[in-house]
Amino acid sequence: QVQLEESGGGLVQAGGSLRLSCRASGRSIVYYTMGWFRQAPGKEREFVAQISWSGVSTYYADSVEGRFTITRDNAKNTVYLQVNSLRPEDTAVYYCAADGSTVGAKMIPNEYAYWGQGTQVTVSS
Repeated sequence: QVQLEESGGGLVQAGGSLRLSCRASGRSIVYYTMGWFRQAPGKEREFVAQISWSGVSTYYADSVEGRFTITRDNAKNTVYLQVNSLRPEDTAVYYCAADGSTVGAKMIPNEYAYWGQGTQVTVSS
């Protein structure tokens, strides 16, 4: 089993930045595909970013491309999401997810086996 714990969320003004962290425990995530999703009130959970086990391949939602960056530090069993140029529409609970399959892009929540509890990001205008 993999346990995931997100941190780093908060209240920030539009244009600001945050660094979200996702620390894994229970087992090494070195061969896991890792993703970030978000869910705003009244909306479905949506894909934000994904990083391959090696860190070589990354995928982003169009809405965050160029503003958000996903990275990982396998030695620390941690994945990060640097979020820059934040907009009010980025307000949501951000979730970290992990899956043992290393094949291709995973942009659907059901493709991930493990989830964290989420961290709130609120962007004021």
